Amino acid sequence: MSVVLACDLGGGSFRAALVDDACVTRAGHRIAMDPPVPRGGVSEADPMIWWRALEDSAEVLRRAEPRLFADIAAVAISAFTRSQVMVGRDGGLLRPAILWNDSRSGAILDRLRSAVSPAHPEAAQLGVFHPLARLAWLGQEEPAVIAAAAHVLEPKDWLNHQLTGVAATDPVSMARLIAAAETDVDGASLFDAAGLDPGLFPPRRPPVSIMGRVRPDLAGALAALAGVPVVTMANDTWASVVGLGALRPGLGYNLSGTTEVLGIVTPRRAEAEGLLTIDWTGDGTGWQLGGPSQTGGDALAWLAGLFDHASSDAFEAMLAAPRDPDPILFLPFLQGERTPYWDPSLRGAFIGLNRRHGKADLAHAVLEGVACLNRIVLDRAEAAAGAAVSEIRFGGGGAANRRWRQVKADVMNRPIVCPRGDEPGLTGAAIAAFTALGRHADLAAAQDALASAGERCTPAPEKRGH
Repeated sequence: MSVVLACDLGGGSFRAALVDDACVTRAGHRIAMDPPVPRGGVSEADPMIWWRALEDSAEVLRRAEPRLFADIAAVAISAFTRSQVMVGRDGGLLRPAILWNDSRSGAILDRLRSAVSPAHPEAAQLGVFHPLARLAWLGQEEPAVIAAAAHVLEPKDWLNHQLTGVAATDPVSMARLIAAAETDVDGASLFDAAGLDPGLFPPRRPPVSIMGRVRPDLAGALAALAGVPVVTMANDTWASVVGLGALRPGLGYNLSGTTEVLGIVTPRRAEAEGLLTIDWTGDGTGWQLGGPSQTGGDALAWLAGLFDHASSDAFEAMLAAPRDPDPILFLPFLQGERTPYWDPSLRGAFIGLNRRHGKADLAHAVLEGVACLNRIVLDRAEAAAGAAVSEIRFGGGGAANRRWRQVKADVMNRPIVCPRGDEPGLTGAAIAAFTALGRHADLAAAQDALASAGERCTPAPEKRGH
């Protein structure tokens, strides 16, 4: 038996586990983090918090399973995406990381759009959450940072850089910046329009590849990993979809955590308004069509907090109470929205309130409002692909909620299939690691062998067609 150290940096936690070659978690550790809430459009974090979480997790896992820790065959880290870590030529941090929900680039968006040729294939995607817009804003507001920068890294790339001393990235996580660097028919790129150098990219490598080895000069438990291979990996969505076994054409996926991500995998490139199209397999046989939202479990936490119902049992009690015959509609745009609207100014609302409505009605409305947004993304994706998916693999914290599984199935009118394990991101990281180590022929074979489906939830017949 061999194990890998699989890690997943999310919006609300850092998770690490020792996962064996049958994808069984032998030991795990979770460190809670406060989800970032933008203040005046600003959302930043100190990447050293993530590094300390990795160091602390390694210490805990080594104490829990010293023999297994000594036999770690590889390290694989996934993390949230659309966030920028600026590093200098000495590898040091130049400023705090800009996170996915930062919207300050809205101040320069009109100017940037006016400089961009509408013929450029990425022009339609340009918005306040686009990483190129963030870099253009940084170039205007903090030009010294851009001038001193050697690379812009994704969060998992920065952790890998800390581990190995090597700067590298993957084409999935950097897809939007890669597309922005492409030229149009006139030979111009969006980087040209923004006055930026595409040399900010570190070298690109496939997600399922070895990008470097753990440095010999680290401290603590990480020192024991000197020389261990580190996998390039991709973002947390990609890793979780792999862990669900859904990175195969004909399947859909829904990841439900602090925010939601929904998409389908199609064998041919397709485009849909407001959705992201990314080659997730690297060979043109598996295209992701969908994207991340700005809402999800955070909306439930917000509502529960209003009633001082922080525990999951208390929230379940809210849902179990009788509902009014006239349901409330909930618009889940508490922090603006990404997919499919890409508008930070959108705001939420409860619609149809009457005097009889209570906490149960509000709780159900939040569940259903998020699911309805999922349905909009699904409808656009399937229409563009020209085919419906056979099922949706459902993972993340929300997948543990029986009621939410049924709401998703009913609203999207597709079977919802949950994984056997409760950490698809860690499972996906382990699958990628064992594939990179040559234990499986390719990622598809590894998913067949290691990503097992669990409970299946089908749409209620009386709700079909609604």
